[in-house]
Amino acid sequence: MGLREQQGSIVTTSDRKTPTKTGTDRLPVWRIGLAGGLVGILCCVGPTVLALLGVVSAGTAFVWATDLYDGYAWWFRLGGLAVLLGLGWLSLRRRNQCSVAGMRRWRWRLLAVLAVAAGTYAVLYGLTTWLGTLA
Repeated sequence: MGLREQQGSIVTTSDRKTPTKTGTDRLPVWRIGLAGGLVGILCCVGPTVLALLGVVSAGTAFVWATDLYDGYAWWFRLGGLAVLLGLGWLSLRRRNQCSVAGMRRWRWRLLAVLAVAAGTYAVLYGLTTWLGTLA
């Protein structure tokens, strides 16, 4: 009881069943970036997924995606940005790094989050545009 065994970065105790991490955790760049990029392009991905699952026809999905993209694209992009900022803030808050100094410390990871989100948006935009030519 109370004896600590250290294995890599996981510390377990004999009286405690769940392992806990030591040191600083890394910012979940991929998860935050993918979520923000996906929400930003949801206007096109949503109807495409419905068509691929067979819920709606390809023509209907194309019309829905075109209408959503033409009328509400900036709302979806702002929603993706809000998800990106919210998840980034939550992640920094959990690490007690939600300050200017914390943002300086994590700036390269935060830029990587932005790059992953933009890349996700670009890839899904290209994919849905290509699938739209087949409809």
